[in-house]
Amino acid sequence: MPVPVPELGSFNYVPETKEDLDWADLVTLDFSKYGTPEGKNELANELIEAVRKHGFFYVKNFNISQERVNRQFSIGKQFYEIPLEEKLRYVPEGLDNGAFNGYVPAGRRILDAASGLRDRVEIYNIPKFNGDFKHEHPAIIQQNLPEIEEFARSLHSEVLDPLHVLLAIALELPEDYFTNIHKYDVKSEDHLRYMKYSKYTPEENSKIGKLWVQGHSDLGSWTLLFRQPVAALQIKNNTTGEWKWVKPQDGTLTVNACDALSFLTAGYVKSTIHRVVSPPKDQEHVDRLGLLYFSRPHNDVKLATVQSPVLQREGYTQNEFEKSGNPVPTMEEWTFAKQKWQRTKNVIRGDPKFETAQILPGWQEKVYA
Repeated sequence: MPVPVPELGSFNYVPETKEDLDWADLVTLDFSKYGTPEGKNELANELIEAVRKHGFFYVKNFNISQERVNRQFSIGKQFYEIPLEEKLRYVPEGLDNGAFNGYVPAGRRILDAASGLRDRVEIYNIPKFNGDFKHEHPAIIQQNLPEIEEFARSLHSEVLDPLHVLLAIALELPEDYFTNIHKYDVKSEDHLRYMKYSKYTPEENSKIGKLWVQGHSDLGSWTLLFRQPVAALQIKNNTTGEWKWVKPQDGTLTVNACDALSFLTAGYVKSTIHRVVSPPKDQEHVDRLGLLYFSRPHNDVKLATVQSPVLQREGYTQNEFEKSGNPVPTMEEWTFAKQKWQRTKNVIRGDPKFETAQILPGWQEKVYA
């Protein structure tokens, strides 16, 4: 049942770039096929190709209207218009130790030691609405909280649950295998995110090598990224190692597979390396607003390789922790180990102690140019 919607005003997207960029050729999953066994099997085959070859793919016809998406962008835009002093009231206690729900201010990373230029990435994370988390937010978010909750829950029922069913089919597991460890009402560190990348001048972009966020993988199961037209996202091809631009596609979600699924499948599902770079010249003058959702297994799920007939046939039977004989972490242990590393303050880009840090026994992190 739709909730009453306050007046938000419109959200105006900037024009797409006219530059001829080297776009990635990604698979599109059409969820209108999901209603039949034949359609599910077709989609499962497409999904496994996508997560093995690219790691990124598009989803269309997922039963969430563009109007609802636009309203979330409007909420995010208005949040970032409030004064910094107000936003800073919502910085999570324990941010330096891996806490992440609430406001994460820009400037925690030094991108160029010579000039002192820092990152300009701001984040606001909103956790699940299942009773496990406090919800104390600025007014623009608090007054729209019922709509935000409905939107987040819809992402589970309309996008994430189908993806988990399709992955189970592809791995010849019971269809509910992955949905059973990704239930909305069980505690996990899922969150909806409003994210803002503030622009640099052309001179500043040159100093930081036109690289806003270095190549990295996400720590959960899936990341959902809603279309916005400022080109800046690039992915690293699993086969060739080449960086390709990800093109904004009308009416789609961009989805990438993440670390937890890679651990659960012993690397059969690839956790995609991606980065954020300076937009092309015809978009370099605008800020970039992102709307994302991060899906993660339940906190108590142990990230051990699943017993899949496909994985056993293909020889994917042990992940990095299992191969090294180190303890296999739970999702909660993995989340906060990686989040603490990611949130390290005042790191200078290129510092090898940070960029190759061991965050858990048996796991050494890595960043990519």
